[in-house]
Amino acid sequence: MLENKKGIIFGVANKRSIAWATAQALHDAGATLAFTYQGERLKENVESLTAGSMSDSLLLACDVTNQAEVDATFKKVGEEFGKLDFLIHSIAYAPREALDGEYLDTSRDAFLTALEISAYSLPQLARAAAPLMTEGGSVVCMSYYGAEKVVAGYNVMGVAKAALEASTRYLAHDLGPKTATMLHLAAATPNFAMANDCTYYGLADDIITEPFAIRGGRMKVPHGPGLGVTVDEAKLKKYLVGSSAA
Repeated sequence: MLENKKGIIFGVANKRSIAWATAQALHDAGATLAFTYQGERLKENVESLTAGSMSDSLLLACDVTNQAEVDATFKKVGEEFGKLDFLIHSIAYAPREALDGEYLDTSRDAFLTALEISAYSLPQLARAAAPLMTEGGSVVCMSYYGAEKVVAGYNVMGVAKAALEASTRYLAHDLGPKTATMLHLAAATPNFAMANDCTYYGLADDIITEPFAIRGGRMKVPHGPGLGVTVDEAKLKKYLVGSSAA
């Protein structure tokens, strides 16, 4: 299903990681994978996990707080893969002390650390990945219920996840005209906010076959199935990460 598809996964820490379960599913579907790790301890974990059926995977050191490492990671991916079809973002971190007690007591340093690693890393990595997605691509990130509702002890991570979710909407707005992402979000969420009054026109190789209008920050969403716009189904398939991907 995913033969000839190439992707990079951020956030595998151990065998219980959501990112690792995701990697196994993608590998079983035929995808070629690259993994990143931060520090020697996590490197050993990733090496151990991939040593069997994924021993040919590309393993790269990448600390998202170090832009030079991010740049080097995607440079290597470009050299080894030639292109990128998908990116899995499963990164989240907050200092332990910020997850104890009350959110009210969160320190400035803990807040900035949590937001930088857990939220800012998404646009940071998407920006680096986009030039390699020459045949279309997908960016997938992981959120949690604590982004919407208070979960005791989740504290600043809930705020970071809320920022992450907001980032997906803004990234969808920026990247959407070239992919199916914005349309999927808009169809699933009728109140998805966009530019107040404008018309989106399909680019040269866009999935959109006709322009669609946004009025008052919203696009018309049909009550029945569909996106409410006319798309080229053949072009749409190349953006999917799943069983129907071309």
